[in-house]
Amino acid sequence: MIYDFGLRLKALRKAKHLSQADVAARLNVTRSTISGYECNIIRPSLEQLVSLALLYNASLDYIMGIENRYYLYLDDLTERQQLTIRSIVEQLRREFLHQNQGICQTRLPSAQK
Repeated sequence: MIYDFGLRLKALRKAKHLSQADVAARLNVTRSTISGYECNIIRPSLEQLVSLALLYNASLDYIMGIENRYYLYLDDLTERQQLTIRSIVEQLRREFLHQNQGICQTRLPSAQK
């Protein structure tokens, strides 16, 4: 997969249901500047990258294409909401591990032949 900085910024913006004008107002730049970022015509400064990362709740590594995993930030949720989400994630991990252990145990005897 080829990394496209502008497409990633656009996808992050759309995921937050923000217009280019909304982002521009929050970063104190023009809408055409945001368009330039998304079209790979203008490169944001480090300061602007940090502002975009905070606005989109994404890591700089993700925005820059260094890391393709998307992180879920819970900072804007209440403590109770954070605990609920962590509990759900842990339950899903346990189920996933349990399913994978069953697959591995099923494959072991045939691998030892």
